[in-house]
Amino acid sequence: MTSPVHVQTVEGLGTVTVRPIDPDRDAPLLHGWVNEERARFWGMVGTTVEQVRDIYAHLDSLTTHHGFLVLRDDEPVCLFQTYDPAADRVSECYEVRPGDIGVHLLVAPGTAHEPGFTGRLLTALVDFCLKDHTRIVIEPDAANEKAIARMVRAGFEPGPEVVLPEVDLPEVFIPEKKARLAFLTRP
Repeated sequence: MTSPVHVQTVEGLGTVTVRPIDPDRDAPLLHGWVNEERARFWGMVGTTVEQVRDIYAHLDSLTTHHGFLVLRDDEPVCLFQTYDPAADRVSECYEVRPGDIGVHLLVAPGTAHEPGFTGRLLTALVDFCLKDHTRIVIEPDAANEKAIARMVRAGFEPGPEVVLPEVDLPEVFIPEKKARLAFLTRP
């Protein structure tokens, strides 16, 4: 079992635990999440359990990108990824500052229907990220209006619409993506 990297009690939500993904153990769960139509912006619809395991094993091998499973009261509720924007394709689209951290968030099926859930969950995830960083950058798909609106409600300031370039490496292929940048700076 992987050790938590952040534990926080959030009023009205419960105890939020952030722990590194265990590719072998977590792949079947994550596979179900990323293959739902609602997760199409995540870019993994159509993958197999083995492909999901391989993707997160590769992510686990990097020092600049990290995958986390987020639990509420010991129940998995979110897939969360952090990355160093300077080591990512997003760096080609904005001026990275020291202290920046990039994030990706996929809320588990079912929990999104609980009023206020995502906002309360973001409280813990923002606290986790800003513990050691000064600014969070996100780059949701420009067509994902729901995610963009959610982040604006959470205090992110919208930035420009950009095109993230294609990544074609032996380990990973990521297609070009039209995205909306948004930033949240530590107060």
